[in-house]
Amino acid sequence: MFQKSWVNRGLCTTAVMGIFTPLVAQADFVDDRQISLGTRNFYIDRDFKQSDAPKSRIGSWTQGFDFRAISGYTEGTLQFGLDLSAQYAYRLDGGGGRGPDSIIPYDDSKGEQVRDYGRAALTGKVRYNKTELKIGELRPTLPVAYIDDSRQLITTYHGVQIESKEIDNLTLTGGRFTEISSRESSNREKMYLFNGPDMQRRSDGLNFGGGTYAFSPNLSATYFYGQLEDIYQQHYLGLMYNHDLGAGYGLKTDLRYFNNKEDGKALYGEIDNRSYGLMTTLKKGGHAFGIGYQRMLGESTFPTLNGYAPQPYLVNWSTVAFVKPNESSWQLRYDYNFAAMGVPGLKLMTRYIRGTGVDRGSNALDQNVESERNIVLGYVVQSGTLKDLGFEWRRIDVKTRYGSGRAAGPDYQENRLITTYTWKF
Repeated sequence: MFQKSWVNRGLCTTAVMGIFTPLVAQADFVDDRQISLGTRNFYIDRDFKQSDAPKSRIGSWTQGFDFRAISGYTEGTLQFGLDLSAQYAYRLDGGGGRGPDSIIPYDDSKGEQVRDYGRAALTGKVRYNKTELKIGELRPTLPVAYIDDSRQLITTYHGVQIESKEIDNLTLTGGRFTEISSRESSNREKMYLFNGPDMQRRSDGLNFGGGTYAFSPNLSATYFYGQLEDIYQQHYLGLMYNHDLGAGYGLKTDLRYFNNKEDGKALYGEIDNRSYGLMTTLKKGGHAFGIGYQRMLGESTFPTLNGYAPQPYLVNWSTVAFVKPNESSWQLRYDYNFAAMGVPGLKLMTRYIRGTGVDRGSNALDQNVESERNIVLGYVVQSGTLKDLGFEWRRIDVKTRYGSGRAAGPDYQENRLITTYTWKF
């Protein structure tokens, strides 16, 4: 059933667009517009391997749509614009008998995934010189808040964000998010901890601010502060350096540090988590060889937002995430761009991540080990009638073991098949 909340927002969107109709007379507002319809056909199958798994398999097959109408700006010193977005997904298969699959919302009363879901929203924007203010639905890619584009519908946030590039080589960003729409929901809801206790103690908002400064084309530093009111405070510091080694070799190094602690009323109690990570990648032609190390310090798991909002600023972020208390993890990664062999559009990524030393309390549970293997093979058509049509296969293998060798958690093999295409009008 198509959800009423999505329809109601669509009616509101129509009304607000009517209010802004006079703006259409502004040439730049119309001429600079970008209208697109993204489509995504998504198949996912997760096969659990441990004997006591609640479900032997979960998954679904869905078709999704992402419509975006991005306006230009009106003329004048203070310029205005208005954006519209609408997302919708329909389940083609995978309903009864399968549990929640992290893509389609799950109807507990019926014991199956819903047939369809979606949402729509507006974003108002104001620009002055090199400073831009946006209010409404937002898709941030910040150390303190990040979208999730790994499933069907995209995780978005709602609030206000301002970005300024008035100073050369410096980008400043700040704002406040009051709600989130997670990847498997039609609704907007206040933020809480995904990996906290079962009680969903919600925050009134996420306040944040920070910036990135480019010392040179090859060296940049980033700092951000985030405050999820009455839950946690977060500091992030990152350093990125690209070095030309000569003879076609290049070396990219990322250093990243997080510090998390409780805030205000501490709705989830004391939060004691710090992490640092290093990722270095050697590139030559179409090849890229990477090695990474990540360490969690303190007695708490790294805090993540509801809907399992991702944190890719952690160098070993993945399906498992490797964010448990005191966990050390390392990564080996290889990428290849087949354009070097005369096949542009074809790319391969494979990696192995292993985490150890998790602090799980007594009985030597700190000996547990978890690992993940990924293979991602993708191709985008480069020319002809089907230009920009994309195909991708993702393979994920997860294993978790205690020191004694007994299965500790969900062991599974997962396959995802994704087809994408975007019409631009």
